[in-house]
Amino acid sequence: MLITLKNKETLIIDDFIFKCSIGKNGIKTKKIEGDKTTPRGKFSLGKLYYRADKVQKPLTKIPIKIITKNMGWCNDPKSKYYNKEIKISNKLKHEKLFRKDHIYNYLIVINYNTKKIISNKGSAIFIHLTKGYKKTAGCVSIKQKDFLILIKLINKKTKIKIC
Repeated sequence: MLITLKNKETLIIDDFIFKCSIGKNGIKTKKIEGDKTTPRGKFSLGKLYYRADKVQKPLTKIPIKIITKNMGWCNDPKSKYYNKEIKISNKLKHEKLFRKDHIYNYLIVINYNTKKIISNKGSAIFIHLTKGYKKTAGCVSIKQKDFLILIKLINKKTKIKIC
């Protein structure tokens, strides 16, 4: 199964077409940390994270994990934990997963730079929620109702193609 991101604002899977938003500076092949671009390529998907205090446990065939208050994603290129889920500490630069707003109530990790991690190549690339399709720092965002449809369609073998 393949999710395709076309023309910077459309996600397609099977017969479903969802409006989406991407990085503020578009799509780029040679992404670097902090450039606000969405990486071009074909990527597998990682875990689905969710806020159990705000939303229901999702119905999906991919692995899921509850987001806790001390959970973050390391975006410090100098750290050995770069582009990995971490327990938040003041010593590491990170993206907080337990947010006050809604955008990380559900999120799916896009496995960009997650296997053989290259420092400064980009981190914390997710499919997450949006309300007004505001441009992201590099992630792909969709409305919650569309996200809940998407997660029912995907499985462990699903890939996302960003072109």
